[in-house]
Amino acid sequence: MASTTPAEPRRRDRRRARHEATKQEILDAAWQLLRADGLNGLSLRALAHAVDMEPQSLYTYFASKHAVYDHLFADGNRELLARFEPIEISDDPHEALRTIARLFVTFVAEDQARYELLFLRTIPDFEPSPESYAIAVEVFAKGHSVLTAAGLGDDADFDLWTALVAGLASQQLANDPGGDRYIRLIDDAVAMFAEHVLGKQAPKRDTNA
Repeated sequence: MASTTPAEPRRRDRRRARHEATKQEILDAAWQLLRADGLNGLSLRALAHAVDMEPQSLYTYFASKHAVYDHLFADGNRELLARFEPIEISDDPHEALRTIARLFVTFVAEDQARYELLFLRTIPDFEPSPESYAIAVEVFAKGHSVLTAAGLGDDADFDLWTALVAGLASQQLANDPGGDRYIRLIDDAVAMFAEHVLGKQAPKRDTNA
Protein backbone atom coordinates (compact mmCIF):
# COMPACT_ATOMS: atom_id res chain seq x y z
CA MET A 1 0.00 0.00 0.00
CA ALA A 2 1.47 3.35 -1.03
CA SER A 3 2.31 5.70 1.79
CA THR A 4 0.94 9.21 1.79
CA THR A 5 2.73 12.27 3.03
CA PRO A 6 0.56 14.73 4.94
CA ALA A 7 0.24 18.04 3.16
CA GLU A 8 2.12 20.85 4.80
CA PRO A 9 -0.13 23.43 6.42
CA ARG A 10 -0.52 26.55 4.34
CA ARG A 11 1.56 29.35 5.73
CA ARG A 12 -0.16 32.53 6.72
CA ASP A 13 0.64 35.49 4.49
CA ARG A 14 1.64 37.88 7.26
CA ARG A 15 2.45 40.74 4.92
CA ARG A 16 -1.00 40.57 3.34
CA ALA A 17 -2.63 40.28 6.76
CA ARG A 18 -0.82 43.43 7.94
CA HIS A 19 -1.80 45.22 4.73
CA GLU A 20 -5.47 44.33 5.16
CA ALA A 21 -5.43 45.29 8.84
CA THR A 22 -3.97 48.70 8.00
CA LYS A 23 -6.48 49.12 5.22
CA GLN A 24 -9.33 48.46 7.64
CA GLU A 25 -7.81 50.92 10.12
CA ILE A 26 -7.83 53.57 7.40
CA LEU A 27 -11.47 52.84 6.55
CA ASP A 28 -12.48 53.03 10.21
CA ALA A 29 -10.75 56.39 10.48
CA ALA A 30 -12.44 57.55 7.27
CA TRP A 31 -15.87 56.78 8.73
CA GLN A 32 -15.01 58.82 11.81
CA LEU A 33 -13.93 61.78 9.68
CA LEU A 34 -17.07 61.59 7.53
CA ARG A 35 -19.27 61.60 10.61
CA ALA A 36 -17.40 64.58 12.04
CA ASP A 37 -16.85 66.68 8.90
CA GLY A 38 -19.55 65.54 6.47
CA LEU A 39 -19.39 63.33 3.42
CA ASN A 40 -17.68 65.91 1.20
CA GLY A 41 -15.28 66.95 3.95
CA LEU A 42 -12.97 63.97 3.55
CA SER A 43 -9.33 64.95 3.10
CA LEU A 44 -6.68 62.36 2.30
CA ARG A 45 -4.14 64.43 4.20
CA ALA A 46 -6.37 64.46 7.29
CA LEU A 47 -7.07 60.76 6.85
CA ALA A 48 -3.37 59.96 6.69
CA HIS A 49 -2.78 62.06 9.80
CA ALA A 50 -5.58 60.20 11.62
CA VAL A 51 -3.77 56.89 11.16
CA ASP A 52 -0.29 58.35 11.79
CA MET A 53 0.81 57.92 8.19
CA GLU A 54 2.47 60.13 5.60
CA PRO A 55 -0.06 61.25 2.96
CA GLN A 56 1.91 59.65 0.12
CA SER A 57 1.91 56.32 1.98
CA LEU A 58 -1.88 56.29 1.84
CA TYR A 59 -1.70 55.58 -1.88
CA THR A 60 -0.20 52.18 -1.08
CA TYR A 61 -3.68 51.24 0.14
CA PHE A 62 -6.04 53.45 -1.87
CA ALA A 63 -5.34 54.91 -5.28
CA SER A 64 -7.59 57.94 -4.78
CA LYS A 65 -10.20 59.54 -2.57
CA HIS A 66 -12.90 57.91 -4.69
CA ALA A 67 -11.30 54.54 -3.98
CA VAL A 68 -11.80 55.23 -0.27
CA TYR A 69 -15.42 56.16 -0.90
CA ASP A 70 -15.86 52.99 -2.94
CA HIS A 71 -14.66 50.76 -0.09
CA LEU A 72 -16.89 52.65 2.36
CA PHE A 73 -19.83 52.19 -0.02
CA ALA A 74 -19.17 48.45 -0.02
CA ASP A 75 -18.78 48.38 3.77
CA GLY A 76 -22.07 50.18 4.28
CA ASN A 77 -23.97 47.88 1.97
CA ARG A 78 -22.43 44.80 3.57
CA GLU A 79 -23.66 46.07 6.94
CA LEU A 80 -27.17 46.60 5.56
CA LEU A 81 -27.10 43.15 3.98
CA ALA A 82 -26.10 41.66 7.33
CA ARG A 83 -29.18 43.24 8.94
CA PHE A 84 -31.36 40.91 6.88
CA GLU A 85 -29.76 37.77 8.27
CA PRO A 86 -31.23 37.64 11.81
CA ILE A 87 -34.75 38.82 10.98
CA GLU A 88 -37.69 36.54 10.32
CA ILE A 89 -40.13 37.65 7.65
CA SER A 90 -43.76 36.90 8.52
CA ASP A 91 -46.14 35.34 6.03
CA ASP A 92 -48.54 38.14 6.93
CA PRO A 93 -47.92 40.91 4.34
CA HIS A 94 -48.64 43.75 6.77
CA GLU A 95 -46.11 42.44 9.29
CA ALA A 96 -43.56 41.78 6.54
CA LEU A 97 -43.86 45.38 5.36
CA ARG A 98 -43.48 46.67 8.91
CA THR A 99 -40.36 44.56 9.40
CA ILE A 100 -38.66 45.82 6.24
CA ALA A 101 -39.63 49.42 6.96
CA ARG A 102 -38.21 49.24 10.50
CA LEU A 103 -35.02 47.62 9.22
CA PHE A 104 -34.40 50.34 6.65
CA VAL A 105 -35.48 53.40 8.64
CA THR A 106 -33.56 52.43 11.78
CA PHE A 107 -30.46 51.59 9.71
CA VAL A 108 -30.56 54.97 7.99
CA ALA A 109 -31.25 56.89 11.20
CA GLU A 110 -28.08 55.54 12.80
CA ASP A 111 -25.67 57.35 10.50
CA GLN A 112 -26.18 60.46 8.37
CA ALA A 113 -22.91 60.09 6.47
CA ARG A 114 -23.55 56.44 5.63
CA TYR A 115 -27.07 57.28 4.45
CA GLU A 116 -25.78 59.98 2.11
CA LEU A 117 -23.05 57.74 0.70
CA LEU A 118 -25.31 54.75 0.07
CA PHE A 119 -28.52 56.43 -1.07
CA LEU A 120 -27.83 60.00 -2.22
CA ARG A 121 -25.63 61.32 -5.01
CA THR A 122 -23.75 63.68 -2.74
CA ILE A 123 -20.18 63.20 -4.02
CA PRO A 124 -19.55 64.78 -7.43
CA ASP A 125 -18.47 62.27 -10.10
CA PHE A 126 -18.40 59.32 -7.71
CA GLU A 127 -19.62 56.01 -9.11
CA PRO A 128 -19.18 52.79 -7.14
CA SER A 129 -17.12 50.05 -8.75
CA PRO A 130 -18.95 47.04 -10.23
CA GLU A 131 -17.76 44.93 -7.28
CA SER A 132 -19.11 47.36 -4.69
CA TYR A 133 -22.31 48.01 -6.61
CA ALA A 134 -22.97 44.27 -6.79
CA ILE A 135 -23.42 44.27 -2.99
CA ALA A 136 -25.98 47.07 -3.28
CA VAL A 137 -27.80 45.04 -5.95
CA GLU A 138 -27.89 42.07 -3.57
CA VAL A 139 -29.42 44.29 -0.87
CA PHE A 140 -32.03 45.51 -3.33
CA ALA A 141 -32.82 41.96 -4.43
CA LYS A 142 -33.43 40.83 -0.85
CA GLY A 143 -35.75 43.72 -0.12
CA HIS A 144 -37.50 43.39 -3.45
CA SER A 145 -38.23 39.70 -2.90
CA VAL A 146 -39.84 40.42 0.48
CA LEU A 147 -41.95 43.24 -0.96
CA THR A 148 -43.04 41.12 -3.92
CA ALA A 149 -44.08 38.32 -1.57
CA ALA A 150 -46.02 40.88 0.48
CA GLY A 151 -48.08 41.82 -2.56
CA LEU A 152 -46.39 44.77 -4.27
CA GLY A 153 -47.08 44.14 -7.91
CA ASP A 154 -45.78 46.94 -10.14
CA ASP A 155 -43.22 49.72 -10.41
CA ALA A 156 -45.61 52.32 -9.01
CA ASP A 157 -46.04 50.27 -5.83
CA PHE A 158 -42.29 50.05 -5.35
CA ASP A 159 -41.81 53.76 -6.10
CA LEU A 160 -44.45 54.68 -3.52
CA TRP A 161 -42.86 52.35 -0.97
CA THR A 162 -39.41 53.84 -1.57
CA ALA A 163 -40.77 57.35 -1.15
CA LEU A 164 -42.52 56.35 2.07
CA VAL A 165 -39.59 54.75 3.88
CA ALA A 166 -37.00 57.18 2.52
CA GLY A 167 -39.19 60.07 3.64
CA LEU A 168 -39.48 58.70 7.17
CA ALA A 169 -35.74 58.09 7.30
CA SER A 170 -34.76 61.53 6.02
CA GLN A 171 -37.23 63.28 8.33
CA GLN A 172 -35.83 61.35 11.28
CA LEU A 173 -32.28 62.41 10.42
CA ALA A 174 -33.22 66.01 9.71
CA ASN A 175 -35.60 66.73 12.57
CA ASP A 176 -34.84 64.33 15.40
CA PRO A 177 -31.33 62.91 15.01
CA GLY A 178 -30.66 60.34 17.69
CA GLY A 179 -34.35 60.17 18.61
CA ASP A 180 -37.35 58.18 17.41
CA ARG A 181 -39.97 60.76 16.43
CA TYR A 182 -40.43 59.41 12.90
CA ILE A 183 -39.47 55.84 13.72
CA ARG A 184 -42.59 55.77 15.91
CA LEU A 185 -44.66 56.56 12.80
CA ILE A 186 -43.54 53.47 10.88
CA ASP A 187 -46.48 51.24 11.83
CA ASP A 188 -49.08 53.90 11.00
CA ALA A 189 -47.39 54.77 7.70
CA VAL A 190 -47.16 51.11 6.69
CA ALA A 191 -50.82 50.56 7.62
CA MET A 192 -51.88 53.40 5.30
CA PHE A 193 -49.63 52.10 2.54
CA ALA A 194 -50.91 48.53 2.89
CA GLU A 195 -54.55 49.65 2.84
CA HIS A 196 -53.96 51.63 -0.33
CA VAL A 197 -51.72 49.21 -2.23
CA LEU A 198 -52.95 45.85 -1.05
CA GLY A 199 -56.57 46.97 -1.14
CA LYS A 200 -57.44 45.55 2.22
CA GLN A 201 -57.11 46.28 5.92
CA ALA A 202 -55.66 43.97 8.54
CA PRO A 203 -58.06 41.12 9.28
CA LYS A 204 -60.64 41.92 11.94
CA ARG A 205 -61.16 39.63 14.91
CA ASP A 206 -64.18 37.36 14.59
CA THR A 207 -66.28 38.25 17.61
CA ASN A 208 -68.66 35.35 16.96
CA ALA A 209 -65.97 32.71 17.30
